[in-house]
Amino acid sequence: MFLYTITDGWQIRPVTEFTQGIYPRHENGWLPAIVPAHWQQLPGLETHSGKVVYRCRFANPNPPDRLADERRWLRINGAFYYRHTYLNGVDLGTHEGYFEPTERDVTALLNQQNTLIIELDCPDEHNKVGKRMITGVFSHWDCFDPLSNPGGIWLPVELHRSGPVRLRQARLRTEYCDARLAQLRFALDLDAAQAVTIKSEIIFAPLTFQGETQVFTVQRRLRGGAQTAQGLLKLREPRRWWTHDLGRPDLYQVTVRIWLDGLLSDEQSFAFGVRMFELRDWIPYLNGERFLVKGNNYPPGDMRIATMNRERAERDLVLARDCHMNMLRVHAHIDHPAFYDAADAAGILLWQDFPLQWLYRPEVLPAARHQARAMVRLLGNHPSIAVWCMHNEAIHLEDTADESLPARLRTYQSAFIFSWNRDVMDVQLKQIVAEEDPTRPVVRSSGEPDVPYLRSGTDAHAYFGWYRTYGTLADGEAARLRFPGNLRFVTEFGAQSFPNLESSLRFMPDPLDEAAIARLVARHGLQADIMSAWYPWRQATSLAEVVEMSQTYQAELNRFYIDRLRYHKYRPTGGIIAFLFVDPYPAVLWSVIDYWRVPKRSYYAMRDSFRPQYVFTLIEPREFAIGEAIELPVYAVNDARQPLTGAQVTVTLLDPEASELATVTRYFDLPADSLATEIDRLRLTPTRPGRYTIELSLIGAGPEFTNRYHLTVAAPISAR
Repeated sequence: MFLYTITDGWQIRPVTEFTQGIYPRHENGWLPAIVPAHWQQLPGLETHSGKVVYRCRFANPNPPDRLADERRWLRINGAFYYRHTYLNGVDLGTHEGYFEPTERDVTALLNQQNTLIIELDCPDEHNKVGKRMITGVFSHWDCFDPLSNPGGIWLPVELHRSGPVRLRQARLRTEYCDARLAQLRFALDLDAAQAVTIKSEIIFAPLTFQGETQVFTVQRRLRGGAQTAQGLLKLREPRRWWTHDLGRPDLYQVTVRIWLDGLLSDEQSFAFGVRMFELRDWIPYLNGERFLVKGNNYPPGDMRIATMNRERAERDLVLARDCHMNMLRVHAHIDHPAFYDAADAAGILLWQDFPLQWLYRPEVLPAARHQARAMVRLLGNHPSIAVWCMHNEAIHLEDTADESLPARLRTYQSAFIFSWNRDVMDVQLKQIVAEEDPTRPVVRSSGEPDVPYLRSGTDAHAYFGWYRTYGTLADGEAARLRFPGNLRFVTEFGAQSFPNLESSLRFMPDPLDEAAIARLVARHGLQADIMSAWYPWRQATSLAEVVEMSQTYQAELNRFYIDRLRYHKYRPTGGIIAFLFVDPYPAVLWSVIDYWRVPKRSYYAMRDSFRPQYVFTLIEPREFAIGEAIELPVYAVNDARQPLTGAQVTVTLLDPEASELATVTRYFDLPADSLATEIDRLRLTPTRPGRYTIELSLIGAGPEFTNRYHLTVAAPISAR
């Protein structure tokens, strides 16, 4: 049971070496600290990395309702990255990892006044292809300021109390459910001061709906020390959890109480949703219902993740819901606890990455095995968690902006030949997680391409139209037709764009000069040379023009991918997850929403492309010739659970002067959760060069919507 959070009296001391918990008692050399926070948020430590010592002097609270044989526990919920803790001069041990909570029985150590010392080490990872810390994006990513360091106690430090038996953690998972019955497996991690017999009470009370409270009682004989009590429960007529687009994300409030001789020894309470999620050949099913995943990659909501809270997380999830997204991929990190609670309530599924990104040295394996199990135990109660993934792109990659031939060859070699990270470590981690949680799909590593006769691959990453390592959109079109296995579940695609003008002006000048561009490249993520390969943004005369060019290109590229993947819905596509949702700091990135949560043009374009009812065409990404017969198929798709009847689409062709060439109207019906269906096919034979427009206007399927496409007809060579 929670007692209180230790928030006041924290101090910090940067050091070059630790001295086994013995530090000066005077105030010299100690700086005021904030917990939770990152030390680079503190004055004087803005560029610090490496070692610090935290000190806190606090009083032992003495509440009037003291428990019989009360035990007290020191709980540290999260700190980057290596730590060693001392309380009143007593060594409480070491810990590695930033997201796993730890707690120690400190009953015998507490005095009326106490001194807590935490030695914390979070060095910079200088060897990017031989990293050692399991911090994922926080130590190596092209979407963070490269000079940032996440070091610090980023989650609260707390005192808890219990009777003789401590309930360290209560875990639930749904093994089966339908409308009549749910079979749940529980695991109670307990710590008993001595051998005793306990009664456990597990209470399911409706949290988001009206219904019956169900109570389950289990008796167990415990030995002294740490142990786990497990069993099965059968919940009658469960209210199942659904994504927001399939139903209601209904939740129970689960309370677990431990009783000893009629006295309450400990209790925990948490929200829980009953649901089943499957991937059948990469087609997702929720509670047996097939559906198409539509979503985006979610970075830490803030590069300084300690600053996130429930309100900020909810704001992001509202933006995702409004964009018709039903899944976010938590990209190569464990997020703030408030984010998972908010996702449960919002009805957004999560693809949860383990915090491994690119390459690590073999010495990381023991810690990775331990932390993979800890991740599942920490997050497994959340119904929003749908998929576990053990590694993002287990390939040789130091700098994504480096497209030199040697860099590309190293990347290709690690992707298609043996990789210790992927073929040894990730295999072991997948096995551990699958054993720990057999109810969820587990992916070995994200971004393994499907190569016929070589390997089946996993989810796909596609950066045609951005990285020249991939090629042009025309190359992507060829790959789509030749390697359809890579369309099954796509979890990355996109292009960079500048934030809206008002946001851009907060961290760059207008117009841009070479010094400003160099700073954006060095500190704010801009891949300037790669951007220049696709459009002449450096020739722009104002920042507004740069914003317009980059956001237009990004919006059209994202639609290019989404259209083709929606065309392949269930044949074989099961998921469409773009990259990236929001900026975690002021930057020029792949996001559709900037750091200040101002949507870019590409957000609204993605919202249209993800509509449940959608009309689109597929146009080859090339220039056409005068007199060439250009096929313009018109497709419609319905992702809703209800049939679509009496919808109307009007197709308008416009010439380069915006004069109308033809208009066709069609009425159509679609079944619920339909495949993409061709409802018309037009042919354009251009007679002159220029930019032609195709407008598809949909009426009778939600708000009226118009999809505009352009194609370019080149002038004859003799006329150029």
